[in-house]
Amino acid sequence: MGEKKPKQQTKTWIKALVIIACVLFVVLMVVSAMGTGWLSFFSVIKPGDTVTIDYTIRDGNGAPLVTTDQQLYNQVTGSGAGIFFAKQLVVVANQSSAKAVVPLAVYSPSSGWTKTFALFGGEYEEITRNIIGMKQNEQKSISIPFKGSMTQTWSADQLKSNGVNITEVYIGNQVTMGVSDTPELEKNATESSYSLRIGTVTKKSADGVSIDFGYPSIDVTIVSITKV
Repeated sequence: MGEKKPKQQTKTWIKALVIIACVLFVVLMVVSAMGTGWLSFFSVIKPGDTVTIDYTIRDGNGAPLVTTDQQLYNQVTGSGAGIFFAKQLVVVANQSSAKAVVPLAVYSPSSGWTKTFALFGGEYEEITRNIIGMKQNEQKSISIPFKGSMTQTWSADQLKSNGVNITEVYIGNQVTMGVSDTPELEKNATESSYSLRIGTVTKKSADGVSIDFGYPSIDVTIVSITKV
């Protein structure tokens, strides 16, 4: 009886090895059929990679202004608040913007896809720079360091010339401006060549108001990565 135990153990190991070999064969066949695209799931973003992202732009109070998140868009519009829905953004990692303003196609129930939202070139560059090292499906809140430099002061006379009575403006109100493809913001612009930018009234006096057009952060999610 004692001589049969080693033979039984040997047979057991042979069966285990056969099973492992079969499993590895199946795995290799599946991986081969998938090609190399699946590798992007494990790779990190490097400069020059083309990256598709989902994003949400929020104001200084954390309220979403623009988003590619359909669920968030439905939630905000369902509450009666205003928000733009946008398409996913395709960028090249670590690439500078050739324009001072990057227009983002946006949708609203009242105007459809006829409007664009102004993303400043510096904000675009913060996105392309800060996604380096991220992986597919990874999420990140990207801080905008120069947010505080985007405040404008409008005098009571300037407001009046644009059809706004200063007595009707309050701290916390949102103000929409048209933004051209130059670094300057154009007040009361209506031309189709302008993109929209939403600001918040932060200060008010008898002489005028201060409006902050900067956003402290942009939330991004990596959808896909195409390697160089």
